Amino acid sequence: MDKMIKMIAVDMDGTFLRSDQTYDTARFMRALGRMRKAGCRFVVASGNQYYQLRDFFPGCCDELSFVAENGAFVKDGQEVIFSADMPKETVRLAIEVCDEYPEIRNVMCGVTSAYCQSGKVSREFFELTGLYYHRLKWVDDLRDVSDRILKFAPTVPEEKTDEYHKMFQERLGGRLEAVSSGHGSIDLIVPGCHKASGLARLAERFGISPKQCAAFGDGGNDIEMLEYCRYSFAVENAPENVKNAAKYICPSNDRDGVLAVIDQIFP
Repeated sequence: MDKMIKMIAVDMDGTFLRSDQTYDTARFMRALGRMRKAGCRFVVASGNQYYQLRDFFPGCCDELSFVAENGAFVKDGQEVIFSADMPKETVRLAIEVCDEYPEIRNVMCGVTSAYCQSGKVSREFFELTGLYYHRLKWVDDLRDVSDRILKFAPTVPEEKTDEYHKMFQERLGGRLEAVSSGHGSIDLIVPGCHKASGLARLAERFGISPKQCAAFGDGGNDIEMLEYCRYSFAVENAPENVKNAAKYICPSNDRDGVLAVIDQIFP
C-alpha cells in the first residue's frame, strides 16, 4: 500500500486535530519527511478558511496543498489552483434567506476575508468565528461586499441542524448545495464544489489517480472525499454514516489516529 499512495488528504477539526486544536508537531514533521522522500503529497482538506489552516503548519505550509472552504478554494504551495466565484444574484438570495431566520448566525466567506454583518451576530460569535477564520471583518451590509464569494457558513441551533439543512436545500437547491459537518454548522457551497472536487483538481495536477489517494475524515462534508479515495479512513469518533462511507476505521483524533496510520504507511 505504501508504494501506491501518492496523496494523503486530511480533514482538520475532529480528525487530524485533537479536541484541544493541537497535534503532535514533531511526529508530523518526521512523517512529512518520509512522505516527501516517497513522493507522497500531503493535503489539508477542510471547510475552514485557508488563512486559518496554513497557520497550523508554520514553516512548512508552502510545501503542502490546501483544499479550503469545502473545495471552494484550492492551493498548491503558493499557487492558487481554483477559486469559486458565486454569482451575485445567488449571493443576494442566500443573504435574504438567512435574514428571514433571526436565529441563523451568518458568515459570508470571500477570497480576501470572511464577513459578519453588524447587528446580525454578537461580538461573542464574531470572536468565536475568528478562531476558524483568521481573516474576518465586520461590515454594515453583506450585500455591499465586493469580494469574490466562495461560500456561506451559517450557524444554526444544533438541535435544528437537520431542519435547516433541509430548508436550505429546498430554498437554494440548484443554486447552492447545503453540506453539514454537524453541531449546527452548515456550509452553502456552489454545486459540485466539495472536498472531492478539490482533490480531483490536485490529482490531475500531480498526474495521479484516486487509486493512489488516501483520505481521513469525521464529518458529513468528508463523505465525497472518502468515496473518491481508494484508501479512505474514518476516525473512531466519526458518526456511523461517515464510517459507512469509509473503507477503514482508525483511532480517534485524540489518539492521533491519522498520524498512527501514516506512520504505518510510511514507516
